[in-house]
Amino acid sequence: MRSVLERVARSGHVPLYELSPQRARAAYEAGAGVLEVPRPHLARVQDLRIPVAPGVEVPARLVAPSAERLPVLVYFHGGGFTIGSIDSHDTLCRTLAQRAGCAVVSVGYRLAPEHRFPTAADDAWAALQWVARQGGALGLDTSRLAVGGDSAGGTLATVCATLARDAGLPLALQLLFYPGCAAWQTSASHRRYHQGLVLEQAHIEYFFGQYINDADREDWRFAPLNTPEVEGVAPAWFGLAECDPLVDDGVQYADKLRAAGVAVQLEIYRGVTHEFIKMGRALPQARQAHADAAAALAQAWQ
Repeated sequence: MRSVLERVARSGHVPLYELSPQRARAAYEAGAGVLEVPRPHLARVQDLRIPVAPGVEVPARLVAPSAERLPVLVYFHGGGFTIGSIDSHDTLCRTLAQRAGCAVVSVGYRLAPEHRFPTAADDAWAALQWVARQGGALGLDTSRLAVGGDSAGGTLATVCATLARDAGLPLALQLLFYPGCAAWQTSASHRRYHQGLVLEQAHIEYFFGQYINDADREDWRFAPLNTPEVEGVAPAWFGLAECDPLVDDGVQYADKLRAAGVAVQLEIYRGVTHEFIKMGRALPQARQAHADAAAALAQAWQ
């Protein structure tokens, strides 16, 4: 991890928070696959359009290791609600599909600042409902359905898990890689890891400034720790990074779920930072997290 950070520092790239959202997206896309594991070649890759609002469709991509009727993970990419796409997270989604023996539908929800809170949460929930309704016609086993995501996408997955409980939509698992969980960045890990470790406080302020007004930050759809009642939501698997400003908030949300009787598995990968899940070419911890997440999915669908 230290070697990765040193290479990033030597590269001389302008920090994303100093760029416009449009240039930040392009820069993130350009570097998204540099440290990832080789992209798996899968039997099924299908681009989709999912209706999320009247007259509005978002892109999605269905990947699967075979044409069989497989269980399905609906996945939301990270990027602070501002950057990232189905392309930037394509290798990760293919890796999860291959390792877990499932289909993955990756959702390209609308991004800030063009689409501010709660658009991303609304899109995510609409997309999950669409997959639940239409997945059978796509050859998917929607009786075995899970949600997942990393960072901001993990936040969206938690929101979907709560809304699915309320709607009576059964989910087997919520798969959460270092989700954002708190309204404000006040935990000890934010003070400890706020600079020089991939996700800096300046990034967080930049992304959230694009996405949400301060007056809305206490809304549980942005801050899952503020969810009034989490009893009965789907079981959760957490993959957290030790050297990540978000790690304490993730542990606190896992504790909130456990206190409500929700089954929780939590792994903290030592010595790595936010975004590590996309650095499998360099980090054995990323490859281990891929395997652990896939095992959690396979177990949930038994």
